[in-house]
Amino acid sequence: MPFCGPAFGEVDMPRWITDNSPMSNIIYPRSPRETMDGWSYLPRYIDKIRLHLAGKLHADYQENLGKGFDGMWLKYAGVKHEQMIEVVKNSVTDGEVCDWVRRNAKKSPAEKAAHAKDMLSRPPANDAEAVTRLKTRKEQCGAGNRDDIKCFVDVIDADEKRL
Repeated sequence: MPFCGPAFGEVDMPRWITDNSPMSNIIYPRSPRETMDGWSYLPRYIDKIRLHLAGKLHADYQENLGKGFDGMWLKYAGVKHEQMIEVVKNSVTDGEVCDWVRRNAKKSPAEKAAHAKDMLSRPPANDAEAVTRLKTRKEQCGAGNRDDIKCFVDVIDADEKRL
């Protein structure tokens, strides 16, 4: 069984937990491509919850907390947003959250891979409204002329300065 927790019992608290900088400074959660226990997106969702609980989740992220890609992960995992908030609230490390997910979201590697594939296929080519929204989001983050940005996950990474 893969290990989820920090190496040798170390607890490396994210800097933003103890940083008292104003909320106008955006603290980006991890990339949607990051994985935990085979789940794409889970580390980002955990970061968003931790930021929310610390009162540091930027307004740009608040409306979709538990929805959008968060909701997609929740649906695939078969857990509720309220459950995840409680799990993260009552944990110190990602390892503790990972252990809970492993016990409560028992999905096969194929199911986890299907989630990742679904995320990376957004927007579907046959959804004209979503394709238009992708184009708008690319322009909003200054990547309107970039042909390498093909899905919403790419837009998130470009907007958060990872691509």
